[in-house]
Amino acid sequence: MEFNNIAPYYKSTGKEEDVFKHAYQNQLPLLIKGPTGTGKSRFVEYMAFILEKKLITISCHEETSSTDLIGRYIIKGAETLWVDGPLTTAVKEGAIIYLDEIAEARPDVIVAIHSLTDHRRELYIDKLGIIIKAHSDFMLVASFNPGYQRGFKELKPSTRQRFIALTFNYPEPKFEVEILVNETNIETEDAKKLVAIGNKIRNLTELGLTETVSTRLLVDAGKLIHTGLPKRLSVKVAVVEPLTDEPQIIEALTDLCNLMI
Repeated sequence: MEFNNIAPYYKSTGKEEDVFKHAYQNQLPLLIKGPTGTGKSRFVEYMAFILEKKLITISCHEETSSTDLIGRYIIKGAETLWVDGPLTTAVKEGAIIYLDEIAEARPDVIVAIHSLTDHRRELYIDKLGIIIKAHSDFMLVASFNPGYQRGFKELKPSTRQRFIALTFNYPEPKFEVEILVNETNIETEDAKKLVAIGNKIRNLTELGLTETVSTRLLVDAGKLIHTGLPKRLSVKVAVVEPLTDEPQIIEALTDLCNLMI
């Protein structure tokens, strides 16, 4: 596989790179926990680049089944052919597979990866009646959002304890400013104002928002500002509107943001 010689931009804020490298070296599965838009997926892309490994990403949802990951028979002309799924491909080739929002997937997905997340490092394909030993370079990485899924979909303790885990959160203001400047090319002062808005809204717990302001939303606002959309309008459409559909909350947040930028 050929690799792009330009790394995805990622700003390390702790020892997460070291943890990932050691997990890879020791053939340990890694679980990345944290709210949406905190850089989980970007981090995995960055580490795959650093390790020069193929990355296969699966965005899990309520319809994601083990068949989607492992593979299925297809009919081609008069023949019935087996087609490997992305998990089987990763196991065979020694790629990094990233199961984004794993708690959203169906329970049979969790069952399917159990034997890959312990000492066996094996994938059982029941439809073929075979067991595949994972390539020595194979790595399984998964992510989920504990805050969003609390009380709805949660990983069982027996599953969580099969992984080593990292918690991602929103970066410190100085790091978040740096991320915005690098991602959007806006002026540092504008980036500081966006970060201040983000932190202000994150602290407004009384609003009862399901999700709060992610770094991703601030980046979107920064991109709009950089291309010339008025600052207040950029913040309204990129930060406020995605958070809620309640007119009173939208109005309150818009007024707050207008005072800050």
